[in-house]
Amino acid sequence: MGPMSAPNRRRWLPIALVHLSLSVALAPAMGQESPPSPLVIAAVEVTPPDPAVETLCQLRVRIENRGERPVYALRFEVRLGGEALPVYAKQLYYQKLPAGRTTEVRLFNFWTTETGRSRPDDGKLTVEVALREASWLAVTLESEEGSEQPIEVWTPAGEVPGLPVSRSVTLEL
Repeated sequence: MGPMSAPNRRRWLPIALVHLSLSVALAPAMGQESPPSPLVIAAVEVTPPDPAVETLCQLRVRIENRGERPVYALRFEVRLGGEALPVYAKQLYYQKLPAGRTTEVRLFNFWTTETGRSRPDDGKLTVEVALREASWLAVTLESEEGSEQPIEVWTPAGEVPGLPVSRSVTLEL
């Protein structure tokens, strides 16, 4: 077979472009991974580090923003021993995470055991923190009439890709 004539090539070009467009659009649905998130949970910190049964613990996470813009509007999921804590279902943290830095975010305190969640049989309580959603943040300075100081205005600038990310720590009770 010889090369295609010009009219035949023109007929196949739209079909090839549709095929290429569908391949790109369906790639995430076909199991191909999205790019890694620019946000990383660098650490999950529980204080005290060696709690007992019925101990109130402070929970903090350190999040590294490897992106080029600040991030905010963080939605977390926290699981204790595999059970999701309902307080995080509708909670957003409007804390700014500057680009290129690791920032501490203080989450809600929790009890190691409570009604409905007893001491694990093996004495180990796994605390898992997942960052489910976050938004890029556009920060501008605007002047307000009658004020000498400019006002910092935060505007959402799209969802951060590659989420959720998670990290866990296991506590010995």
